[in-house]
Amino acid sequence: MNKELLKTAIRQNAIFISNEVNYIESNFEINETTSVLLANANKLGFTFSEKLLYKINNTLPTDKLRILNVLKEITGVNINWTPLVKQWNIPTGESVLDHIATFFHNVFQSDRGTELECGHLIPFNTFPLERYNGCPFCGTPFEFEKLEYSSENSKLKVLKLWNENDLQKYMTNLLASSVVLDATQIDSLKILIKNFEIPSDIEIGIKETLMILIDLLIEQNKADIAGTLFKNPNDILRYLWYKHTGFLQIIEPKTIIKRLTKNARSMQAIQDASTNAKLKPISDLKLKFSRQECKQYALWLNGITLNTKQQCEIMHPKRGMWVRVIRALRLSEYSKIKGFENLSELLDVFYNEKYEVWQAKVNHFKLKNDAKKTFNLLKQRPSLFARSLFSNMLWFGKEITIKHFKEVMFDVPARLIYTLNMYAENYFNKNSSRNIKTLGGTNKLIPANKMLQLYSDDELKSMKSMIQDLSLDIIKKRFEDEKNLSKTIYIEKELHNIPISIGDRSDSIQDLPSALQGTRFSIEGNKVRLFLQWGEGLSAQHLDMDLSCSVSYENKSDFCSYSQLVIPGCKHSGDIQRIPEKVGTAEYIDINLDELNNLGAKFVSFTCNAYTSGNLSPNLVVGWMNSKYPMKISKKGVAYNPADVQHQIRMKGGNMAKGLVFGILDIKKREIIWLEMSFGGQIVQKLDTAGVEALLNKLDAKLKIGALLKLKAEIQNLIIVDTPTDADDVYDTNWALDIGNINKLFLE
Repeated sequence: MNKELLKTAIRQNAIFISNEVNYIESNFEINETTSVLLANANKLGFTFSEKLLYKINNTLPTDKLRILNVLKEITGVNINWTPLVKQWNIPTGESVLDHIATFFHNVFQSDRGTELECGHLIPFNTFPLERYNGCPFCGTPFEFEKLEYSSENSKLKVLKLWNENDLQKYMTNLLASSVVLDATQIDSLKILIKNFEIPSDIEIGIKETLMILIDLLIEQNKADIAGTLFKNPNDILRYLWYKHTGFLQIIEPKTIIKRLTKNARSMQAIQDASTNAKLKPISDLKLKFSRQECKQYALWLNGITLNTKQQCEIMHPKRGMWVRVIRALRLSEYSKIKGFENLSELLDVFYNEKYEVWQAKVNHFKLKNDAKKTFNLLKQRPSLFARSLFSNMLWFGKEITIKHFKEVMFDVPARLIYTLNMYAENYFNKNSSRNIKTLGGTNKLIPANKMLQLYSDDELKSMKSMIQDLSLDIIKKRFEDEKNLSKTIYIEKELHNIPISIGDRSDSIQDLPSALQGTRFSIEGNKVRLFLQWGEGLSAQHLDMDLSCSVSYENKSDFCSYSQLVIPGCKHSGDIQRIPEKVGTAEYIDINLDELNNLGAKFVSFTCNAYTSGNLSPNLVVGWMNSKYPMKISKKGVAYNPADVQHQIRMKGGNMAKGLVFGILDIKKREIIWLEMSFGGQIVQKLDTAGVEALLNKLDAKLKIGALLKLKAEIQNLIIVDTPTDADDVYDTNWALDIGNINKLFLE
């Protein structure tokens, strides 16, 4: 069994068992090794479907052991979960005065106290040392406890059976996806394309996905085949930048430098390290290529068949980067060699600007208020017309804009039609700011378009209705044209809360069964426990990651973090600033819903931050536990139980996030909304709650999968039934997690 393929399947609520696995003699009775595996899987929060259990029962013990080891790895039971404070649900009574007194005793080298392994002296009558697993002053852990876990009273995740055909189908769906993949899907795709043949007739849906496929072909020494997949120069630039930085989007060097420099600033540093931090990314971003690489890129550019002026127009928005790339690749030298005539012409037209830019002409006629010529140009490129539809409605008026857009609306990709419907709700609101995720990786608030002030509220409401009605007409037409012989349909209740995923990029990987951004998780008990684990596999060092939460009331906010371990309704396990050797360390926060509800709290934002210089640590794991029954805390403070984990994410390497919001708890509804919003700053106080509210509004405005399925049922005269066994078509959360199903039904 392939370990990586097992991990990929588990993300989709499945266990992969190859058709080629050696089986023991068929047996309908559960044997002892299967019983042991099932019992251990239950402790980790998993159980098996009947079909999977039968298949596992007939595999060799070594295969069962491999499955168990992978489940243990993704749930993290072999790493350290010991916090700083023992039984941290009981406050230690430490205060700021304890830290101040300890500071001065160490500066003046007093001998009145207890010296710890880290070298710090803790004065008498300050910190109660018997309550700590490490140094309360510097956050260095000394004592560790082995994790004990149990599935008693826990809700288990049911895993199904997958074989090669299922993985192959999943890979094909990822490649063909017409919406951008999130970090989990990208990681799974990289694993799958190394283990399965790529279908020859597959049509890649997204440029970012194409880069992953091209990279694999080049690793396999198939650069010539990879070259045929480049359709324009910016595809080549995207691949070059992906190999150089790891980013699938073309992010300007100045943006990367600015972001990394800002992240390197630390409040605790005696001397600002931002200057040195700035020099490193500048050095890393310098372009250096071997002669062989230069020739390969020159061959690719020379082989593009697109009209030269069109190529230059595509290159124009990234002109500054192209000038650097042309110089670094020595393309001017290759353009003089026989056989590189296309490259020579491209450089001549590009450098001498012998081309027109379509967007410049659009802007020219728009500023002249020439609606006819502006719309004639926009109709040449329906997708770009759709992207600028809202602003053109405000500039030229709704009637004339919609009239022209209707002429090309059926040529617009389905994902943009859904996007128009989703964004109209907030765009035409004078008082609403919009939350966007920039190429630098942070979420920012964008103020409302100033042109909105020209219109009355009723006129803006009319514009919003026109957009939504128009998009729904297109969606309805799709369902009307669809051939469906079914008579009944089952729609799982949870799908009415899950938005259709379009453009939800992420910097985190979900190793446990994954969920779509905007998914709402119901809370069964009275407490939610946040957890943060980082440092696995790293040597002992100062690496301070912080777990915190922000509590929002009607007219105020409060926060629970390393500086406020206890606030009404929340308790923190203590601030660890240094990680031990290889095994990592952990922090927790307990949130009491009844207490916060009685105090009038509305929301709790779950956050984590990198307090030390730099970004959030790679492989940092953060999430929350939820149980109908009380969750235990050991004598040493270990409070992690994999069977109680409701959702968790892992930060991938190469992220530029300094702080991350990973969930919002709605107190009254008693549910958690999973989302991913990065923000700048070392501490939770840097979180802009207005940005969180804008992101929630954005998620609420998105079309829900359940609502679209209900619309499908109405148009196709399908009877909605209450149980899946009575339905011809079954739509549940497992169906929704398969991106191929979403594409096929809504986006193709």
